[in-house]
Amino acid sequence: MSQLSKEQIVESVPQKGFFGHPKGLFTLFFTEFWERFSYYGMRAILVFYMYYEVSKGGLGISEPTALAIMSIYGSLVYMSGIIGGWLADRVFGTSRAVFFGGIFIMLGHIVLAFPGNLTMFFISMALIVLGTGLLKPNISSIVGDIYATDDIRRDSGFSVFYMGINMGSFLAPLTVGTIGLDYNFHLGFGLAAIGMFVGLIIFLITKKKNLGLAGTQIANPLTPVERKRYVKIFIAAIVILGVLLFITIPRGWLTFNSFIALVGILGFVIPFSYFFFMYRSPKTTADEKSRIIAYIPLFLAAVMFWAIAEQGSTILALYADKRTDLDVFGFHISPAWFQSLNPLFIITLAPVFAWLWMKLGKKQPSIPQKFSLGIFFAGLSFIVILLPAYFGGTDTLVNPLWLVLSIFIVVLGELCLSPVGLSATTKLAPAAFSAQTMSLWFLSNAAAQALNAQLVKFYSDKTEMMYFGIIGGVAIVLSVILFAISPVIQKFMKGVH
Repeated sequence: MSQLSKEQIVESVPQKGFFGHPKGLFTLFFTEFWERFSYYGMRAILVFYMYYEVSKGGLGISEPTALAIMSIYGSLVYMSGIIGGWLADRVFGTSRAVFFGGIFIMLGHIVLAFPGNLTMFFISMALIVLGTGLLKPNISSIVGDIYATDDIRRDSGFSVFYMGINMGSFLAPLTVGTIGLDYNFHLGFGLAAIGMFVGLIIFLITKKKNLGLAGTQIANPLTPVERKRYVKIFIAAIVILGVLLFITIPRGWLTFNSFIALVGILGFVIPFSYFFFMYRSPKTTADEKSRIIAYIPLFLAAVMFWAIAEQGSTILALYADKRTDLDVFGFHISPAWFQSLNPLFIITLAPVFAWLWMKLGKKQPSIPQKFSLGIFFAGLSFIVILLPAYFGGTDTLVNPLWLVLSIFIVVLGELCLSPVGLSATTKLAPAAFSAQTMSLWFLSNAAAQALNAQLVKFYSDKTEMMYFGIIGGVAIVLSVILFAISPVIQKFMKGVH
């Protein structure tokens, strides 16, 4: 089958039909809405499920271990995207990757929906990790496929798509969180499985009419010789992994701490290996190599941002449960509900930011400048959350408005960085590595959460102010540096704005 041009793919997609955007955005919007409902519903109660006592329906894991597992799990979810991107680019295309990913995610939540032991828990985590790796980067890549490269609606379209993500993320903690914490954890996980099932049905029913050829092309298909070689490599890798586990586990070499350290190393080694591989590839043009160089500081900025933002499901979830006054005006607040604030603020503000970028047009901040604003706000959010301890100490319960304010500020940063990062990735990606570069973008989150698995062990009542202060201060300093070097980065982007 001959390769389709970008123009042919765009022409196959109805270019009007969803609030002035291509009709395919409807399919992608609601598929991702239900996938995020599924994922964030599960995540809203997962850390509580781990450290709550068995008598309360939990697994009885210690709080520090639960926080570390949560971070490692989040890292592996996004790290697996590199596999999903490779499979999409070289084996079956992004559309099929989205469908297969949704199946794995749904199965993972079904396993969690039944009472079980730690073994079943880790099996469910493995299924969700694999599924999200297939679905998450590839559905974002399809969004890029439905727009022409120079389409001025592109950034706005990603902001609309991002709003759909957060609509699902907003409803999930309120519904799955309430059912999981107030009634039964497993009922909550079951509701998450239903959400993913609905998303799969929407995708299957509407994709042919709305998406046209978007997502059907295999960007860099394997040759028959390569296919045989990679099958052999896959089998060899499985055998080697099995032997290593057989040797290291009984001898005590593979412990939870050593696994955390390994994931932490891989979180940075894998993305920079990919940068090197793409840069050295003969399929990468000179301009594309320059754009890869420009992408590296943006990637590092994203790591700093997500290292703070992703602590909403770990440190700030614990903060909500243990440090926050949850009884306000005679009304009890569920600690899971605070995880709805981030998407609520994004739903409210995403149209404002989408309108702002379109209104400013060519006068809007450059991509690197938007990234610098993103990590500035992230750092400021941690400075804000240390203030209650500064004014009132760490032995009293905190007014929930402090937590609300901190989350609001980090959302301002997220809207400057995340949808812009998705769009910038599709623009800066080498043609032969389109889906894999989107996977690389999500590896910034993997690296951040691998880093968090090391950081969360330093958090306690005694270190609370120092913990928030150091991390927030480092982010603000990095934001100033990035803003200063933005013109240099922009030159390396070779006309991408």
